[in-house]
Amino acid sequence: MADGIINVYKEKGFTSHDVVAKMRGILKQKKIGHTGTLDPMAEGVLPVCLGKATKLCDLLTDKTKTYQAVLLLGMETDTQDTTGQIQNTSPVLSGEKEIEEVVLSFFGPYNQIPPMYSALKVNGKKLYELARAGKEVERKARPVEILSIQVDKIDLPRVTMTVTCSKGTYIRTLCYDIGQKLGCGGCMESLLRTRVSEFCLEDSLTLTQIEGLRDEGGLSEKILSVDSVFSDYPELIMKEEFDKLVHNGNPFRRDQAQGEDCTEEGPVRVYDSKQEFIGVYEPDEENKRLKPKKIFLGGSR
Repeated sequence: MADGIINVYKEKGFTSHDVVAKMRGILKQKKIGHTGTLDPMAEGVLPVCLGKATKLCDLLTDKTKTYQAVLLLGMETDTQDTTGQIQNTSPVLSGEKEIEEVVLSFFGPYNQIPPMYSALKVNGKKLYELARAGKEVERKARPVEILSIQVDKIDLPRVTMTVTCSKGTYIRTLCYDIGQKLGCGGCMESLLRTRVSEFCLEDSLTLTQIEGLRDEGGLSEKILSVDSVFSDYPELIMKEEFDKLVHNGNPFRRDQAQGEDCTEEGPVRVYDSKQEFIGVYEPDEENKRLKPKKIFLGGSR
């Protein structure tokens, strides 16, 4: 069984679930998960976790993401993108300067109302299920943050922009909100995810490329190890006589590990004496021991 993360390029027409299903077929293993849903019309970076690394799915879902989106002004749809039913059209009367100012005004935190066509649940029902049944329910605005936003090109009625945002941000809703603020309406015409944390577009592989690498025997070189996600954390290596502590997921004292980073106060990567990655540990309240935060040992056993 393969353990690690592979940077998949999700192509248009596939759901994130489709990608996982196809990866299970390519690798002949069941323990595979993705790190955040991309709509079928969207494409780009989708880190896929294999084996032990499936424990990383939630952690990577929480990471910041970067997108290149094309906003189509003057049209509103029920899905907030061009796959939906047109609800309203309006002339675009704003000039390029005003459009850019409005786009840039979304920089920073703002409260975003999730779209009806989303997988969020209200009273146990997914919003998109209600929307397909012709029902619309009140949704609470949720705090999101636009960490950076820039206009790459304006070719009216289209605006191409690059956005880096916090988890939970809907880019098609951002497009809708920009259109509302301009008074002409808007929806998302295309979406390309260019980065998820350290996973970037230029390193991503299509499913066809992954299958080819598997056949050539070169796929393992493209699978990032689980501990690479925590490369910024200091490294601790257990003394052999205390391996059993971490093998059982127990806390340990700093003097039971070796290495120059034993005095570090933040989260650390922990390995046993044979250099097998155990997981991430953090100081307890009294900072006298290190306690497990996320354990990866044995995930594929």
